[in-house]
Amino acid sequence: MDDRLMTRRRFLNRMSLGLSALAGAVVAVPIVAYLLSPLIKPAPNVWRDLGKVDAFTVGEEFQEITIEDPSPLAWAGETAQTAVWVRRTAADQFIVFAVNCTHLGCPVNWLPGARLFLCPCHGSIFYADGTVAGGPAPRSLFQYQWRIQNGTVQALTRPLPIG
Repeated sequence: MDDRLMTRRRFLNRMSLGLSALAGAVVAVPIVAYLLSPLIKPAPNVWRDLGKVDAFTVGEEFQEITIEDPSPLAWAGETAQTAVWVRRTAADQFIVFAVNCTHLGCPVNWLPGARLFLCPCHGSIFYADGTVAGGPAPRSLFQYQWRIQNGTVQALTRPLPIG
């Protein structure tokens, strides 16, 4: 028998080894990423413009504002789109909440008639002040620091400790 010809047994042996190596890599990559995650540089805290102060009326409902959020994750690209809920409570006072539910990070919706935030994923409910009204959410909505800079409302972005 010619050694250059591959037998069925040799072929199946090599296929089994190759598929086992592939399965091992699929399992190992997330584990290694988890173990190395403390070494990954966190996203920088960056002030993001939310809009001109005059665009927000005192006492009006929350407005959803889309912002660019820096992300340390390579597969998210250089920046990722996220949003915040903004409400002007007084002439120089604002409330800025993260759009993410504190349970698993789903985006919450503002229900103006009920004056509640509702998470469509698992049913968490939050009052207008961000505190938990019901559901599996373990804590209040995350609040961003804000400031007024040159007539523009800005929020200090940061990674959110979801989960």
